[in-house]
Amino acid sequence: MPKTSYSLTQRVLHWSMALLIFFNLLFPDGMNRWHHLHRSGQPISPDDIAGANIHAYIGILILVLAALRLIVRALSGAPAEAEGSPAVLHLVARATHAALYLLLFAMPLSGIAAYYFGIDSLGSLHGGPVKMLLWVLISLHVLGAFAQHFYWRTNALRRMTIG
Repeated sequence: MPKTSYSLTQRVLHWSMALLIFFNLLFPDGMNRWHHLHRSGQPISPDDIAGANIHAYIGILILVLAALRLIVRALSGAPAEAEGSPAVLHLVARATHAALYLLLFAMPLSGIAAYYFGIDSLGSLHGGPVKMLLWVLISLHVLGAFAQHFYWRTNALRRMTIG
């Protein structure tokens, strides 16, 4: 029997990761402050380190959840693409998902390289163009979900919300 929606585990992982990603994208202040102090040679307080660590630990959690998400997907599969929308949209959706998965690994790994190993060039990529690309892909993902639901009236959004 073909799978018609994502499993509860897949949905929980998706929405948990979405919340964690938005938190780190919208509230990077602790890491930004630590980075500024570190780069300018100013003293870094325990509070500054704690603020940076929150961002780092959430990033590490996102990395772990992304790996878990791929494992769960490999084991339980995914439903077929929603019918009723143009074929080109399926191609765009596949490309967007692939790029999102790539960034779900690249962002935390580049952040780890910068924060824990001092590779500043990766930190610049992490907080600059890769972060911007992540925002663009998230926007495409959300717009695509809404277009599927409201314009083409498919069940794509429902499959990742209530099943």
